[in-house]
Amino acid sequence: MKYVIFFFAIVLFVSCSSIRVYSDFDSSVDFSQYKTYAFFKPQIDKVDISDLDKRRILKAIDNELSSKGLIKSETPDILIGFTTHAKEKIYVNNISNWGWGFNPWLWGPTNNTVSTRTEGTLYINVIDGVSKQLVWQGKGRGGIQENMKNRDESIALFVQEIIGNYPPISPQSL
Repeated sequence: MKYVIFFFAIVLFVSCSSIRVYSDFDSSVDFSQYKTYAFFKPQIDKVDISDLDKRRILKAIDNELSSKGLIKSETPDILIGFTTHAKEKIYVNNISNWGWGFNPWLWGPTNNTVSTRTEGTLYINVIDGVSKQLVWQGKGRGGIQENMKNRDESIALFVQEIIGNYPPISPQSL
């Protein structure tokens, strides 16, 4: 069951609800010094999702970083990793069938509806290539939809939203 939830966490990030994106970074780091990157395989190998989805995420990250002028290298300035998390949310809605006003005798029976929704989170980590310290982390959170039509496009959009906050505006870049 855990594998299924993590699988859908990455594959099915985008739904009708919006993607919420957050980022955090080490304000003492000059991000303009970073020109090259490589993927941090030890972290990526630990992510419990399908290899197809890992490749989709890696391709999307690669495209976004390249569009920002970073170059893939064997001797990188930064290492890029990612992790995922998924959790199921339960919603209970109480609906009264009839009645109006504040008279308790006019209220009829209520129907309770229960629905669930899985919310997935993708963390993209930027690690300094020399110190091996985390210097930036982007997080995207959104509803997971199991009947997603185009996984490649949805994952690319999710990654694009997260990496849109990189590089951060730090005091060194002003």
